[in-house]
Amino acid sequence: MVNKILKFRYLFKLFVFVPLIFSFGKRSYIAFDEGFYALQARWILEKGNWTIPLWWDEYVLDRTIGLQFLIAKSQDLFGRNIFSAYLPTTVASILMLFTTYKLHEELFNKKYAIISPLILATTYIWFDYSHLATQDIIYSCLVTIGVLALVKIKSKNNKFYILLFGIWIGLAFMMKTFLVFVPLLSLLPYIFLKKNNFIFIKFFWLGLLIGFIPFLFWTFSINPYLDKNIIFYLVEKFNFLSSKNTFTNPFYYYYWNVPLTFLPWSFFAIIGATYNISQNKDIKYILVIFPLILIAILSIFSTKTPYYTLQISSIFSLNTYVGIKYLFNSYRYSRFFIFMTSKIIPLFIFALTFTYYFFFKDSINFNSRENIFIILGLLSFGLSWSFIRHKNSFKEILIILIIGPYLFTSFILQSGLFTDRSREIREKMEYVSSLDLVKNQMIMVDKKGINNSRSQSKIIRISLSTPKLGVGLENINQLKKSELAWTTDLKTIKNNDDSYEVIFENDVLNPWKLILKK
Repeated sequence: MVNKILKFRYLFKLFVFVPLIFSFGKRSYIAFDEGFYALQARWILEKGNWTIPLWWDEYVLDRTIGLQFLIAKSQDLFGRNIFSAYLPTTVASILMLFTTYKLHEELFNKKYAIISPLILATTYIWFDYSHLATQDIIYSCLVTIGVLALVKIKSKNNKFYILLFGIWIGLAFMMKTFLVFVPLLSLLPYIFLKKNNFIFIKFFWLGLLIGFIPFLFWTFSINPYLDKNIIFYLVEKFNFLSSKNTFTNPFYYYYWNVPLTFLPWSFFAIIGATYNISQNKDIKYILVIFPLILIAILSIFSTKTPYYTLQISSIFSLNTYVGIKYLFNSYRYSRFFIFMTSKIIPLFIFALTFTYYFFFKDSINFNSRENIFIILGLLSFGLSWSFIRHKNSFKEILIILIIGPYLFTSFILQSGLFTDRSREIREKMEYVSSLDLVKNQMIMVDKKGINNSRSQSKIIRISLSTPKLGVGLENINQLKKSELAWTTDLKTIKNNDDSYEVIFENDVLNPWKLILKK
């Protein structure tokens, strides 16, 4: 009987992550970047163009078609629904958790290996992007697989992992193009440390070729439509990101952003990384030198965003485990560790909960479900950590520490805050789609209204919720009799009052209005 139960222990470990990965409520897109990619995937299916990323009838040549292809293929196989659009991200999230589990086993041991992926799954930055239909989790998963493969290469005989280390590079390039060179440069000290010259083995180069097959195939497919090779357009985007732009931040950006986005585990991760400096070379280079070099390179780059460091979130999780273990075993700091986690942090969380409930609940546009789950999540977090005691064993400390963030993130996910991110637009569009005049009717879009980020953000989400999306129009004068369109052109409507009828307008959808050509 015991042996039969042990056979299913891996299934139980997988089941633990279900409340952190799968939402059982409704979903809606944000505009950038997931809505943009989802809309491009929709055009792939509707226009049958699997080669060129589109924005209405124009080519978008500043990125690859990797993610859009995956979303479209997922919807082609499993149905054209929003769950299928998130499936590539969901699969990558699960694979990244598993890879983190294997990294823990490799660098430490099998004992408590489940803790590192649980830490990762309850980290704000990872939790946030694991529920977005963007490339970032897929790319970060590939980087983590590359790190695991590198750690697994003990000699030239580890041909599978040498092959795997080559494969991830090309696949990651298809996701985020030149960003792949950042982790590669950061891993160079460790590659030279291994001194087994595996990069000169044919299996590495074979893996590199296999990984680049999707990009090469796409390049040869798209080039006949362009006046120059696609790589030049990708370089132009890289040059734009390298120069001063709206995403430019000071060089110290990541030194405050990383601790903030890695909450609630930031403090433990810093302690663990500091402790790991004195450990053996494998642990020191992978868990300390690699992320430090990567952050330093990203700090030099002009464009700085929170999700650029998502690729080393597994490393932070491993450092967090080490940090917790060190503090627990430290005669000097263990009492301070217990006091902070069992008294100060719960007190802060309770104070934050009551402040939110009495002062901010009514001023923030959350519905009752969202408010209930937020409050339950915060109270569960604070209450859980308040049970930490000096007499607890290390295993008990780990369990209690995990339970708090686990319950909080589970409640937050099921509230819809991280899945139904455009709830108001979704609700209004559900009503619009139910109108008799709209049912089974193609709705065009007046592209002249897409003149700023606000109107673009709205029309992306509106278009994704439009049952039958038509073509983009240069202006509403191109509409034929009885045709519908989304427009912001009030001036033309007022000047031709007898020609157009406003079917639906609402503050939530503003500045866009649904009109009918009479």
